[in-house]
Amino acid sequence: MLQTPGEPPATRDTPASRAKGGLLVVGAFVLLLFALELVNTAMLHGLNRVFGLRPRSADGILDIFTFPLLHANLNHVLSNALPLIIFGFLVFMSGVRVFLTAVACSWLGSGLAVWLIGNRGITVGASGLVFGLFAFLLVRGFFNRSWWQILLSVVLFMAYGGILFGLIPSVAGFVSWQAHLGGAAGGVLAAVVLRVRSAARQD
Repeated sequence: MLQTPGEPPATRDTPASRAKGGLLVVGAFVLLLFALELVNTAMLHGLNRVFGLRPRSADGILDIFTFPLLHANLNHVLSNALPLIIFGFLVFMSGVRVFLTAVACSWLGSGLAVWLIGNRGITVGASGLVFGLFAFLLVRGFFNRSWWQILLSVVLFMAYGGILFGLIPSVAGFVSWQAHLGGAAGGVLAAVVLRVRSAARQD
């Protein structure tokens, strides 16, 4: 490929560039969550009452797109921040398209599950994204038949498998197991969709 004078060099998609991009994107998202929590705290968490997800309400459908950005308190944000950074970074290492697909499926899956079967009240928090990205990382290797992705899923399961108890209603307690379940289902769906697309391109 010839480069015309004055044209910037093509950006190489290397593991290093992906790692840098992943840290920037995921880090910026987590910083956004903290910034919103500070604003929300100053407003006595009034944003939750406006943009939190209300199950089975007509206007609650739009809240699907906002509820993961809000949290109940600072500890709530802190509990989601580290796994979001770890899981989000690992997914981003597979590329922007993979990352966006996994996030979108997890986000929508979590929101739809809460809207359809959630308890009364308002649901907020990014834990559905955490479960979605985690589920994606756990299953994608089996769909892709990739030994190193399967090995990574085993390591992640050994390190973080305990969070899967958050899918069980009797164990989850006051947290939204519906958001966790929907997010995890979305993560699995993302792995299936990406595998189908990859197979179609190979054909």
